[in-house]
Amino acid sequence: MRLAVGCDEAAYGLKIEIMRHLDNKGIEYQDFGAREGEVVLYPDVAYSVADAVASGEYERGILMCGTGIGMAICANKVPGVRAAVCHDPFSAERSRKSNDAQIMCMGERVIGVELAKYLVDIWLECDFAGSSSVPKVRRINELEQEHIRKSIAT
Repeated sequence: MRLAVGCDEAAYGLKIEIMRHLDNKGIEYQDFGAREGEVVLYPDVAYSVADAVASGEYERGILMCGTGIGMAICANKVPGVRAAVCHDPFSAERSRKSNDAQIMCMGERVIGVELAKYLVDIWLECDFAGSSSVPKVRRINELEQEHIRKSIAT
């Protein structure tokens, strides 16, 4: 699995810890995030990661900022992307199994490093369960396409 990883300056420390964790697990990733001491606009980082995931260049992405919320909002603006804020084991699991989220968002100011690593493990191990969630995810995609068509028509 290839991951796209990104952060703003508010989550630089968490990004470093998550990348070390991925290294220890032998998981390939590309760093799209802020460098040490660099101030970035999180929408730019979120868009870069989401676009890389939507294009199929990377299978999944992990985005981090102060809360994870801004990253999720921005990533979800990219067609074809489902990004979820995950700050507990249940949301990490269900974001994959129920929503087929390709991007996990976390906040350094919200959770600690050990919990974040645990959530990444859960999220990476889970696959979309299908079943009763298939029509729901299909409908998300349909509504997104309807919105795109309306935007083009106007």
